[in-house]
Amino acid sequence: MFDSLARGDLAGVTATSPIPLTTYLTGSDRRGLWQRRSRQVAADPGSAAWVTGIIWDQQHLLAVGTVGYHGPPDTSGMVEIGYAVDPAHRRRGYARAALEPLPARAAQTPQVHTVRVTIGPGNTASYRLASQYGFVKVGEQWDDEDGLEIIYEIPADRL
Repeated sequence: MFDSLARGDLAGVTATSPIPLTTYLTGSDRRGLWQRRSRQVAADPGSAAWVTGIIWDQQHLLAVGTVGYHGPPDTSGMVEIGYAVDPAHRRRGYARAALEPLPARAAQTPQVHTVRVTIGPGNTASYRLASQYGFVKVGEQWDDEDGLEIIYEIPADRL
């Protein structure tokens, strides 16, 4: 499915996805994400269990966003959380519900020592959500796709 999403192959996505995906998830704005994940999983099939998945609203049978880690723990024991909710479905609790199990999973994985999330400086909703889990600012970075990002982290043993 990652390969089909990466190519923008909607017929392939429809044929391989167990759920219907929206144009937000299959569109050109998300294609870079799917291309990275496709290459990542091809190089390391074991990373598939860690990377981006779909936020699924079971009650409404609707795919509303993406959530997951950027990959398995790195050599220092850090995992980074990533999530995005379709603008048409924001402010309905989807990000919180999707994010909820990720810190706990990280904390239960012995190889994980640090959990990170990066947030654009103007994204106050995501900042408020991350701060409720105890994430604190540790720095900034430039991302070629997203621009300036503030780096927030929390030790896994504090989750």
